Formats: sequence, structure tokens, C-alpha cells
Amino acid sequence: QVQLVESGGGLVQAGGSLRLSCAASGRTFSRYAIGWFRQAPGKERELVAAINWSGDSAYYSDSMKARFTVSRDNAKNTVDLQMNSLKPEDTAVYRCAASYGSSWHRNADLYAYWGQGTQVTVSS
Repeated sequence: QVQLVESGGGLVQAGGSLRLSCAASGRTFSRYAIGWFRQAPGKERELVAAINWSGDSAYYSDSMKARFTVSRDNAKNTVDLQMNSLKPEDTAVYRCAASYGSSWHRNADLYAYWGQGTQVTVSS
């Protein structure tokens, strides 16, 4: 079992940057792929980025490519999401989620463990 805690959210102006971190408990963290999801009020949850267990394969939603970077440090049990050139439409609650196995998934139903989320607000 894995417990996830996100941090790093906050209020930032458009064009600014934030670095979110997902800290995991458990000795088997390296056996999980991690996804970052976000949900804005009145909108469906969407996958922002995901990374495989070893960190050498990542997925990004088209609108996040070239602006967001996901990385992980299995020694520290953390997965970070670096977000640059933020836009007001990036405003949402961001949550990390863990899926047992080596590969990342686009389907949220395949992620069994979820953090509580961290709020990101981008002002115009």
C-alpha cells in the first residue's frame, strides 16, 4: 500500500512557475507508476503527466508538453511536477496517484492510490 501527500501548490501569476511534489510512504514505491491529475471546478478530471517506475518514460497531455516536466527520485520516494509558463486555465486541484506496475496509464481507474491534492491558482 502507498500513501501519497502532495505539496507545492499556491497562487502564482500567469507566466510564473510552480513545482509540485508528491511524497510517498512505503518501501515499494519504485514498483509504482505515478500520474499527476488535475480537476478544475465544473470540469472533468484530466491526466496532466505520468511517469513509469524507473523514470525513463513519461507521458504529457498535449496542452502541457513543453511547459511541464515530471520526474521522480525513488531513493527519496518523491515525484515532482515542474510547471512553467503557467496560464489561468491551469488553475485546478492537482493530485498524484499511484498505479502498481512498471508502466504509466492514461486511465485514472488504473490508479489505486490517490493523494488529497494541492490547489494551484494562476491569476491573470
